[in-house]
Amino acid sequence: MYLSDRPRELAGPARAPAAPAARRGVGSTVLLLGLVSLLTDVSSESVSAVLPLYLTAVLGLSPLAYGFVDGLYQGVSALVRILGGWLSDRADRPKWVAFAGYALSAVTKALLLPANGLTAVTAVITLDRLGKGLRTAPRDAIIATATPPESRGRAFGVHRALDTTGAAVGPLLAFSILWLVPGDYRGVFVASLAAALLGLALLGLMVPDVRPRRTAVTAAGEGPAGDATATRPGDATATRPGNLTASRPDTTVATGPAGPVATRAPRPSWRTLAEPRFARVVAAAAVLGLLTISDGFLYLSLQQRDDFAERWFPLLFVGTNVAYLCLAVPCGRLADRVGRAKVMVGGHLLLLGAYLCAARPTGGFALTLACLLLLGAFYASTDGVLAALASTLVPQSIRASGIATAQTVVAVSRFGSSLLFGVLWSAWGRSPAVSIMAAGLLVGVTAAWLLLRNVEQPQRQGDAA
Repeated sequence: MYLSDRPRELAGPARAPAAPAARRGVGSTVLLLGLVSLLTDVSSESVSAVLPLYLTAVLGLSPLAYGFVDGLYQGVSALVRILGGWLSDRADRPKWVAFAGYALSAVTKALLLPANGLTAVTAVITLDRLGKGLRTAPRDAIIATATPPESRGRAFGVHRALDTTGAAVGPLLAFSILWLVPGDYRGVFVASLAAALLGLALLGLMVPDVRPRRTAVTAAGEGPAGDATATRPGDATATRPGNLTASRPDTTVATGPAGPVATRAPRPSWRTLAEPRFARVVAAAAVLGLLTISDGFLYLSLQQRDDFAERWFPLLFVGTNVAYLCLAVPCGRLADRVGRAKVMVGGHLLLLGAYLCAARPTGGFALTLACLLLLGAFYASTDGVLAALASTLVPQSIRASGIATAQTVVAVSRFGSSLLFGVLWSAWGRSPAVSIMAAGLLVGVTAAWLLLRNVEQPQRQGDAA
């Protein structure tokens, strides 16, 4: 925090409310956001679970064409992730930036109903992913702000566990609808819209309007004994030269050695994102993202190899998400204890195991199940862990932008990965394409480990976020 060069006179005595008790564990804000994500994932994953077959079997796309659409699905959110983070940091209103993103995604579920043809479906998918990109970083910034630094891995793990519960329920919902009425994709889209609207209402009505910069100011206003001398607009009124008084929502009063001192939240400075440790995390995320085959492509590979009925296809998403659900919190707690960078790199070794299961020319139930479990463990070890890692390497005033930058790099890299895998599958076939990506991932994990060695050590010694 920045202190004024000299103490400022106070127009009146400042009230001194008792300092809040230190927060530990996971609070209600994280749980509410988890429920919002649960409902939203019921909506989005019920559509995602039928999308690969809908595009390839109903619309007749080739693997290369599907790679392009899947790349859009994976990477188009990158176009607005940084914008979402910037708007959140600039306005200090992450809840409402996230609300706009959730609302955009809900609208697209309604637009899926009349959409016919590749062009219309692609446009709707693009809008949905733009909404996801807009909401993700502000939502994660709220989680980080509402949680002490030492518990962020667990908090993100709890959020991702609730999120993944929805990701498991969504495909089950799609499976049930298609089981009862084969080929009823419109029924899936209607159910998806209903879940999206419920999640949007919960966010708008129940989630508190967390203000990261104001929270940082309140923390800075604690005196030597931990007493906050002013925490709300109007509690501290600073007298400026010329007898002009001003009350600012981002200003509080700290008790220093020379008496009361006005404290103001720093303006966001995005030059901090060039800090070497954060840049190493971004570089490692880019390398690993480029070698991550999308879920849709892996599931199409398993379906083609084992030739099971199309109505069973949504259950592949369920298997992965159940594994993710069970492991998200344990992996988050493990990351808090042993290091988030270590767990993130280790998670990509689990992804390598999933590739090896999918690359085999023959399969069966056991091998397919092993692939799904390894894929779920990979997400549990990397998704929330990356956000937790990024949130500790940047100042609180640009936390949303830092998280958005890391997630944008992953999204762009995975867009390239989908295009690359589509080309490899079209040129050499399913099994060789997966094997080539597995070999590349082994090299990428080694490079990421070298980049991320000791990246957290300085932060752990002085984390005051």
